[in-house]
Amino acid sequence: MSAKAIREQTGKELLGRFVSHGIVSKFAVVTENTKWDALTAEHPWLLTEKLVVKPDQLIKRRGKLGLIKVNATLGEVKTWLSTRLGANVTVGKATGKLNNFIIEPFVPHTADEEFYVAIFAHRHGDTILFHHEGGVDIGDVDAKAVKYDVPVFGSISVDDIKTKLVHLAPANKQDNLANFIASLFEVYTNLYFTYLEINPLVVTKDKIFILDLAAKLDATADFLCKAKWGEIDFPPPFGREAMPEEAYIADLDAKSGASLKLTILNRKGRIWTMVAGGGASVIYSDTICDLGGAEELANYGEYSGAPSEQQTYEYAKTLLNLMTSEDKHPKGKVLLIGGGIANFTNVAATFKGIVRALHQFAGKLREHNVSIFVRRAGPNYQEGLRIMREEGSRLGVPIHVFGPETHMTAIVGMALGTRSVPAEPEKMETTANFLLDASGKGLKVPNGRQQEDSLPEAAKPAAADVQPAAASAAEPSGGGQAEAGYRPIFTNKSKALIWGMQSRAVQSMLDFDYCCRRSEPSVSAMVYPFSGDHKQKFYWGHKEILIPLYKNLEDGIRKHPEADIMISFASLRSAYDSTMDVLKFPQIRTIAIIAEGIPEAKTRELIKTADEKGVTIIGPATVGGVKPGCFKIGNTGGMLDNILSSKLYRPGSVAYVSRSGGMSNELNNIIARTTDGIYEGVAIGGDRYPGSTFIQHMLRYQDDPEVKMLVLLGEVGGTEEYDICAAIQSGRINKPLVAWCIGTCATMFASEVQFGHAGACANGERETSAAKNAALKAIGAHVPDNFDVLGEKIREVFDRLVESGVVVPQAEVPPPTVPMDYSWARELGIIRKPASFMTSICDERGHELLYAGMPITEIFEQDMGIGGVLSLLWFQRRLPPYAAKFIEQCLMVTADHGPAVSGAHNCIVTARAGKDLVSSLCSGLLTIGDRFGGALDAAAKQFSDAYDKGLIPMEFVNEMRKQGKLIMGIGHRVKSINNPDMRVKILRDYAHSTFPATPLLDYATKVEKITTSKKPNLILNVDGFIGVAMVDMLRNCGCFSLEEANEYIEIGALNGLFVLGRSMGFIGHYLDQCRLKQGLYRHPWDDISYIMPENMTGYNPM
Repeated sequence: MSAKAIREQTGKELLGRFVSHGIVSKFAVVTENTKWDALTAEHPWLLTEKLVVKPDQLIKRRGKLGLIKVNATLGEVKTWLSTRLGANVTVGKATGKLNNFIIEPFVPHTADEEFYVAIFAHRHGDTILFHHEGGVDIGDVDAKAVKYDVPVFGSISVDDIKTKLVHLAPANKQDNLANFIASLFEVYTNLYFTYLEINPLVVTKDKIFILDLAAKLDATADFLCKAKWGEIDFPPPFGREAMPEEAYIADLDAKSGASLKLTILNRKGRIWTMVAGGGASVIYSDTICDLGGAEELANYGEYSGAPSEQQTYEYAKTLLNLMTSEDKHPKGKVLLIGGGIANFTNVAATFKGIVRALHQFAGKLREHNVSIFVRRAGPNYQEGLRIMREEGSRLGVPIHVFGPETHMTAIVGMALGTRSVPAEPEKMETTANFLLDASGKGLKVPNGRQQEDSLPEAAKPAAADVQPAAASAAEPSGGGQAEAGYRPIFTNKSKALIWGMQSRAVQSMLDFDYCCRRSEPSVSAMVYPFSGDHKQKFYWGHKEILIPLYKNLEDGIRKHPEADIMISFASLRSAYDSTMDVLKFPQIRTIAIIAEGIPEAKTRELIKTADEKGVTIIGPATVGGVKPGCFKIGNTGGMLDNILSSKLYRPGSVAYVSRSGGMSNELNNIIARTTDGIYEGVAIGGDRYPGSTFIQHMLRYQDDPEVKMLVLLGEVGGTEEYDICAAIQSGRINKPLVAWCIGTCATMFASEVQFGHAGACANGERETSAAKNAALKAIGAHVPDNFDVLGEKIREVFDRLVESGVVVPQAEVPPPTVPMDYSWARELGIIRKPASFMTSICDERGHELLYAGMPITEIFEQDMGIGGVLSLLWFQRRLPPYAAKFIEQCLMVTADHGPAVSGAHNCIVTARAGKDLVSSLCSGLLTIGDRFGGALDAAAKQFSDAYDKGLIPMEFVNEMRKQGKLIMGIGHRVKSINNPDMRVKILRDYAHSTFPATPLLDYATKVEKITTSKKPNLILNVDGFIGVAMVDMLRNCGCFSLEEANEYIEIGALNGLFVLGRSMGFIGHYLDQCRLKQGLYRHPWDDISYIMPENMTGYNPM
């Protein structure tokens, strides 16, 4: 939602800070947790002034309801609050708890000092209302007040306000009022208010007081106004408490590019919904209420915009927890997992998240006797429905699963017992494009289309006519000439530029083009400011093609003069600026803006600029539109299987306009199954101010002779549908119109519910769906009883057109088969391919990183540390705590051994040569080998081989001497039996105290006694100790077989400890040299022994 109501205290605080024409603003807030001593210490005026107290919870007409106490002392205020603070009251249909009050100084004044001021936004600008007689008895403001309209991009002066707005006020107050209203309007604009009402505004001799205030802010402008707003509290409507679960979902929504909404209507309700799509969520609520389930409806909500599996899991988990936390219902509970046909959301991915949540709550679902009804379609829906069916059989919970073959809201009737549950759903003819019957036989043919074999000979198309399926949609033909001035915005020659790196959407458009037999792709180029000029690779049927991408918009437009459409995938933050840039080029005649959440004031500026330039804007907050056989915007129409099953590859006779993008795809399905198909369909977007309106597109359809029938899917909020009523009444529109406005449930709720679309909120009776549907029906439109029978009404009207000869049956020509992308075929589980390489230690693909199958959250929760992580990544299992700690100790003692050793020396020299950290680190690591640091593996092998062969220590020493080999891990340059290495002592003590057994360490200690008897520095050094101790740990910890332990020694796992440990030291040396700013190292001459040959021998040229 964009326009959100704020508390009176918030509005007064903002105006107090930013209105330059001084107002007196001081108040205190009282809640159930307020400490009066602290409050009076913060606001000492409470003790000395007469006061006004009232609830601040979005309650209208508080004075008439007896919810204001005026001219009271603090003691009287406390007494008055004692019976009201925390009490439940009923306001209209809503019953709620009074828990937030505002206290202000009482302002003595006379009636002639009260005024009324309001400012509200509309499509074409802002209107200021002023009346010189304010107060609770003002009456019909619309009829009484003076109005001043400020157009988009317009301004207002103090002089204009004086002469045109406040001229009926007392002359001695006009200057003060004019200056105040001018400043107020500036703040209203700059802080992105959408509604601001002050009644009364009290103007005394030298001061201005705002007594009562109601206001709304455009919440989508948060990224522009955060610094000025501060932390804004948007309270729920009175009668509905803010629930922590709602706040949790709102937080998820704020952190996601997807849309996640949840409103709890009745925690004890029996009917719960989890619906995908803003429009679909409203329609499900409508249908539930139509079937008598309003009082049992527990929630309203939606998830859309391709949420991830994890996001969907969190949403579903929250909902299921709510559903099963209250008492059981005698009839059991119902969960509707519904939605329209998705355009781009991966249904299987979202269903996997839902299934995880269902599995987690399986026991509670059975305990509460929950029945689940599922209806969904869209990308990968087949896999999604399959996993949902399988989960039902595993859970022991009845799950009824349906796809696009079933009407979207049919599951509501099934769940509420008004419709029977079919034993087996109807089979779809096409479930994926590669399964399309290329002959066209076997495809279900709706009325108005016939298989070529069944047509009379004279009606069969000529061979030339069959070639391009899009030809008939390029320009009017066969149905008379279009109205003068009619210009289709899409043809089979249309070309588009794409703003944004949206490869998937571009490929979807190209596949659609190929399917429609277009001669050329509809995408000319892409524009993306964050990339250099280059070419992107795409598929055109079987062939790979290159599409240019430009960093600069001007380059793209200049090099592609044929492109007259811009499809913008810019983010909500950049969509305004990028669209204004596009509007500078007269070449672009149509712009589709996909982004949702553009501030309303910015959208109005885009609309104004586009109207002046004669440019059509589709959106914002839309998926776009489609003209079958010609052109589609981005992801409209979904995957190819839906495009084929909805017959979008060739034109039909029915044109529609919808607000909802998701519901536009559902309309494609409904119309394809009940008529000869879509001629054109546009989703104008769910924002309060769509770039183009219903009437603009309906008039285009009226003027296009190829369109025989119109369909409108309106919704609650706004008045655009009445423009269509007026056009029908005047005769401007005379084609059959089937219309339905969604949101009929809104009037059945006790408190206001903001639906998924920003514009879906009625600001008066005239904006309700019921009023609009009644008006459309009265004017002659075909209005069904509810959405559930919309398809039947469309079929009924279309059949009459066929019977009367308005629609002439045409041959059904199948499209060419379009190859499926490898990645999507793999997603569907259709193909398999040998992997290029394998891994068994880590998996980052799911919702959470896994180390050897263990989630990263568990690793932190169990405080496994670095040793535990290494045990998972190196050894694929969790080692005992003592073993993990020993690994950490090994890393600690091998971290560094001073700058003189070869590895550290190399690292230092490289760092001083000005090389980067990675180069310096690698220079040091490359010195590790048998002579430096590589003795761990070798020592482990030598000692374990001797021990396993049964050689006594003396035999082992003698055998190595015979072979002329050094015993790896024995000997130290500095340390000796008399000057022991403390690192070895620490590790030895730990191993003896914690390891289950240390046979190899004991063996090595006996060898050390022999070697040190000959020379005191032939001790078991740190490399040797770690090598033999690690063998003891691997062999005796109970996690490995002897063969597995030996394999880790053979593949170099022990040397890995030295490499990892010493890397820490090398990085330390690199940082140390950088910090000390050491220059290039040159080895001193006096430390080099120069030995030149005394006599030169070899070739003598003389």
